[in-house]
Amino acid sequence: MGIGDKIKNKAQEASGKAKEALGDATDNERLQAEGAKDQAAAKAKQAGEHVKDAAKDIKDDLS
Repeated sequence: MGIGDKIKNKAQEASGKAKEALGDATDNERLQAEGAKDQAAAKAKQAGEHVKDAAKDIKDDLS
């Protein structure tokens, strides 16, 4: 996973946490849900990048 991807994913996750916390503080269910969605999307992207890295490592080991 490239460093740029890591930074983008972590930024999206942090933004999602902030939105969710703001939604909790203001009883705004839409903002809470949007924050949770952003966090889930960031984590899914991170997992996908880990899978790509593992596949690359296996390919490199076979070479």
